Amino acid sequence: MFESIVIDDKLTLTDDEFEQISTLVYDHCGINLHDGKKELVRSRLAKILRQKRFRSFSQYMDYVACDSTGQAFSELIDSLSTNLTSFFRESIHFEFLAGTFLPELIARKLRSNQLRLRGWSAGCSSGEEPYSIAITLLEALPERSRWDAKLLATDISTRILKRAQEGLYEQERIDPVPPALKSRYLIRRTQKTGKRYEVAPALRQMIVFKYLNLMENWPFRGPFDFIFCRNVMIYFDKPTQQRLIDRFWQTLAPGGILFTGHSESLTGIRHHFRYIQPTIYRKG
Repeated sequence: MFESIVIDDKLTLTDDEFEQISTLVYDHCGINLHDGKKELVRSRLAKILRQKRFRSFSQYMDYVACDSTGQAFSELIDSLSTNLTSFFRESIHFEFLAGTFLPELIARKLRSNQLRLRGWSAGCSSGEEPYSIAITLLEALPERSRWDAKLLATDISTRILKRAQEGLYEQERIDPVPPALKSRYLIRRTQKTGKRYEVAPALRQMIVFKYLNLMENWPFRGPFDFIFCRNVMIYFDKPTQQRLIDRFWQTLAPGGILFTGHSESLTGIRHHFRYIQPTIYRKG
């Protein structure tokens, strides 16, 4: 086991406190904070303890437990969440979406005159993923005004959701966007802090951002034509991953696609998905 880690002369993180924190997070969110995450937990939560002048992690956890608004717990999760993303990250997914799946899906929906399209970005972080999906959809849809196309974008971090809804990005964040798409879907703004880019209204209108804990009841049934859940399941243990994959299957439309992260696979998980290529799976 790990020894107590000293933050300063008066504040330490004990093994018992770490176990209390990891149990709380797992029970509520399914996130598995194993012993190797102890230093991460210590360093990130220490900032909150200093800001709020708590004298111990135990005192801080009492505060979280007694906060009936849930804001303290949300702040704890925000601090422990890792939000690494970029526009068109893992480009193979967007190539498959634009070049293979959407043409098939659009043709099928046109034949049946069912011009409704739904996608879900589960773990949307600061918004680059759902905005990239929205750009891909708008580029693919013929006669866009005829389509009822919407994206649900969810995350457990209220702080990061606020950033996603703002839709403002620094130059380096939008570098992966091809110039032609950048000119159509990103608006340059000059601010005191420098140049930033704002997503166009057409993207905002397509996306609904919502807080969601994947371990709780989902206030929707779908069906979704596709789901992006990338680099989220790496934080869960196998039983939690199993439950989540089962729920994704139930929520996808027949023929729907599940995209997972490059470091994730369904190996060791019982499922009915058909393997298409690494990190891409089809229902039926």
